[in-house]
Amino acid sequence: MFFIASTCFAIIMAVIVFNFRMKETREPVSSKRIILPPLAMSTGFLQFAIPVFQVTWIEAGEAFLVGIMFSIFLIMTSKFEIKGDHVYLVRSKAFIFIIIGLFAIRLALKWYIGSAISIFETSSLFFIVAFGMILPWRLAMLFLFMKKKNEIAL
Repeated sequence: MFFIASTCFAIIMAVIVFNFRMKETREPVSSKRIILPPLAMSTGFLQFAIPVFQVTWIEAGEAFLVGIMFSIFLIMTSKFEIKGDHVYLVRSKAFIFIIIGLFAIRLALKWYIGSAISIFETSSLFFIVAFGMILPWRLAMLFLFMKKKNEIAL
């Protein structure tokens, strides 16, 4: 029951991420809009104050490394262009396929790992995977954005 509900929630979140990304390509990018998602998401670490959500440091580190590996694909599809005095995110045709692929991999891993550990530990690990994806991706985006802003300044 929990896996079905969490899978439905994951599908909804994937659709939200995709729609958010498509919206990002229509409006100028700002450093604030790049930084806010990982900052907002970091509040999820409060779940670890509850004992059933706690995982070992090794498990957390492995989950974070998996997230970093997944973020490489997101970083590769994040390109910026200058239009006038503003910087825009370039819409990538590959982004939807990457999001669907990463979602499918995460879902398969969740089902596999979820059969061995509790739903709470599984959700903790996949929160860390998601944070491990978004943090390097957004830091890379910030770096690329700042380079483009410097080009405008010159």
